[in-house]
Amino acid sequence: MQAKYPSDSLTTLTDLVLPGETNPLNNLFGGELLARMDRAASITARRHSRRVCVTASVNHVAFNRAIPLGSVVTVESKVSRTFNTSMEIFIDVWIEDRESGIKNKANEAIYTFVAVDETGRPIQVPPIEPQTPLEKERYDAALRRKQLSLVLAGKMKPNEATELKALFS
Repeated sequence: MQAKYPSDSLTTLTDLVLPGETNPLNNLFGGELLARMDRAASITARRHSRRVCVTASVNHVAFNRAIPLGSVVTVESKVSRTFNTSMEIFIDVWIEDRESGIKNKANEAIYTFVAVDETGRPIQVPPIEPQTPLEKERYDAALRRKQLSLVLAGKMKPNEATELKALFS
């Protein structure tokens, strides 16, 4: 059941920043952005696995640029790698200039989702095969992140983390 990089693995959500979603500096609340990213990533995971998916972790969030009131914000999420029952979802956040229409990257995040069956038990997900250089870069990096997470959690011995060891060889 080897899947190519399915076209439906990319989710794009575009929305406007409204006054009720901003902080006292008139920028989008970080928590609101986290929720938008979680929704996009959830759709991506569901489309790829064709199963109900739950957020297992938020591995990384970079709030690189403030997103001002009135901005058009696009959240793009894509499966970067699958493991047995989990999927790493890479999220890019873009702000669209209202006058020129040019999009600039504002933020990014990495979430992990687990597919579950009708009883809530984890279930296997189909693998992906990255196609573009960026997909391959993110795919390879996902294994290093997973190994690091397992080592830090005490679920993998450091000498078993082959991808991490290769970084230092």
